[in-house]
Amino acid sequence: MTPTIPGFSSERVTVGDGVALHAAVGGSGDPLVLLHGFPQTHLMWRHVAVDLAAERTVICPDLRGYGASDKPAETADGSAYAKRTMAADVVALARALGHERFALAGHDRGALVAFRAGLDHPEAITHLACLDVLPTLDMWDVLSGVRAAPGFHLYLMAQPPGLPERMIAASADAFFGWFLDAWGASGEAIPADVRAAYLDACRAAVPSIVADYRATAGVDVAHDQADRDAGTRLTMPLTVVQQDWGALLGYDAKALWSAWADDLNHVTADVGHFMAETAPARIAAELRALLARRSSPPLSRLSGS
Repeated sequence: MTPTIPGFSSERVTVGDGVALHAAVGGSGDPLVLLHGFPQTHLMWRHVAVDLAAERTVICPDLRGYGASDKPAETADGSAYAKRTMAADVVALARALGHERFALAGHDRGALVAFRAGLDHPEAITHLACLDVLPTLDMWDVLSGVRAAPGFHLYLMAQPPGLPERMIAASADAFFGWFLDAWGASGEAIPADVRAAYLDACRAAVPSIVADYRATAGVDVAHDQADRDAGTRLTMPLTVVQQDWGALLGYDAKALWSAWADDLNHVTADVGHFMAETAPARIAAELRALLARRSSPPLSRLSGS
């Protein structure tokens, strides 16, 4: 039996271009959207979501291309899996569920989508959290030379269509399972049934996962560079929680994030990469602290919701 988030309903919402997202929805009150990372699905939020649903409406979608959401074909220009497109999906999903403005948190790939949503849709995002990631431009700058080794998969999936998909599909469980093991997920944090659900979902989504990563080496770079050149910044309260990758790879993560954000709380935490699963109480606490910070203008809801 596929694991679920206890007490959450399963929704399927068409968000644009005929693409439908699967989302788990629970709780009541002001909305919070939680975006998963790689190689996971919305299930990575199962502990944090139940905790925060005691006081908020919590929405946990599978990103396009992942989990039970639709997996459109990659486009030549990369737009099908651009973070701009995926961010627009999230805003459309929230609006379809009755929320004009909402708080947003993302981990890993989901954090890149959340970052783009904050830049593109500041009128919709009241609070923003990005977990264990750097903005795209900074990530590519940091992962150069021998420092690129931890990001080998980024370079593999950036290659032209064909070879990456064939290589990964030929040993999908070994490839995706390696990240779960190497990035600090213990058996207790990701039990066997959840691990199996992640691997099943990834095995069925190799082309779309590769397309997501390929976009991050192409169209996403162009979008982020345009915003950097224009001086576009995140204006909502932002919390970033990261492992101390800076000490390992020789960069100042807080300084990199400060260049993008007006209101930043940067936290270094020794909780592993899969922090919503290895340290859910800590992450829930960080999100509560973020949500207690003042956001302007005040949060509102769609009429009739």
